Amino acid sequence: MTRPTGRIRAAAVIAAVCAALFVPAAGAHATGTAAPADTTNCQPQGSVSLAGGEYTLQNNEWNSSAPQCVTATTGTAWSVSTANFDLSGGAPATYPSIYKGCHWGACTTGSNLPIQVSKLASATSSWSTVQPATGAYDVAYDLWTNSAATTGGQPDDSEIMIWLNSRGGVSPFGSKTATATIGGLNWDVYTGRQTSWNIVSYVLQGGGTSVNGLDVKALIDDSVSRGTTGADSYLIDAEAGFEIWQGGQGLGTNSFSFDATQGTGTGTGGGTTGAIQGYGGKCVDIAGANPADGTAVQLYDCNGTAAQQWTVGADSTLRALGKCLDVKAAGTANGTPVQLYGCNGTGSQVWRAGTGGTLVNPQSGRCLDATGPSSANGTPLQIWDCGGAANQQWTLPS
Repeated sequence: MTRPTGRIRAAAVIAAVCAALFVPAAGAHATGTAAPADTTNCQPQGSVSLAGGEYTLQNNEWNSSAPQCVTATTGTAWSVSTANFDLSGGAPATYPSIYKGCHWGACTTGSNLPIQVSKLASATSSWSTVQPATGAYDVAYDLWTNSAATTGGQPDDSEIMIWLNSRGGVSPFGSKTATATIGGLNWDVYTGRQTSWNIVSYVLQGGGTSVNGLDVKALIDDSVSRGTTGADSYLIDAEAGFEIWQGGQGLGTNSFSFDATQGTGTGTGGGTTGAIQGYGGKCVDIAGANPADGTAVQLYDCNGTAAQQWTVGADSTLRALGKCLDVKAAGTANGTPVQLYGCNGTGSQVWRAGTGGTLVNPQSGRCLDATGPSSANGTPLQIWDCGGAANQQWTLPS
């Protein structure tokens, strides 16, 4: 779905089943205006500055023309004061939310964001919500990471959603791929990919109306370990709000805080050089040691030559003979060959460590793969759906 501003949102969808996860508990960005008590904004893409500019409240109605208003009271408290949506499936009508950081180029004050993920020392949040007993909605954080330190459009790395609760049969984008205990809480993990970015959703088992001192960094670190978020990417902003399909009036936030700090970090191992060993003990090799653009990359007996000496870049590239490991023609389909090509900063040259020793190209969502599978000398390399088989397992230089 496309917002009026061109923003494409990785929305959750209405599930085919009607069982809700809810468990009762005991775009164009308009210029914000300072918020005295009880400030109401009914503009679909309107915003209100909160807490002296530290946070922004956004109406963020991007998939409906039905009336919606949000009302800010004091501090970070706000509510959906007018809404009666009635969507039966697909993307939500809206995501009214509070955010801190840089959202589509509009930045709040004193957020410390953007911060490179590898240098994130801490990220914590507390959030108290009001959840009506009717309607179809989720109660979720939305964190965005981008390859650059700021963005005026769609972030290109990952979207990390953290669901505290939901009702009305809604479920996250993608498919359930794991359960995990992270930061002392139990989560169902959903993963998927939109056109140009990865999505991971952490759904709190049992649900709840509030969290206090949520370890957001632990969830981001988990996303990095899954190959969904790049350690070299930048955390741009943190949002918290309600994706609404049906109803919505009465949803609200009593209080919200998000705090992130930066440490020294270690990057992504940039500068490490050596052989990349793979299937059958063979090495990733540039055919004929030819540095020309378009030269095939293959498996070959490990021989220590320059054609097998790869540098792991801090920008997640793999470099040899002065060029980069590249997906031919920026392809994303299974079977697209991998080649040597001049380094150009595009997504076709980004490779990140995935689970089980895989190397993932985030632009395609696919893994570096020895064709066949074969370990014979001269076997060409390609991208293919990640399955963790032996022909997709690689050992980087250490």
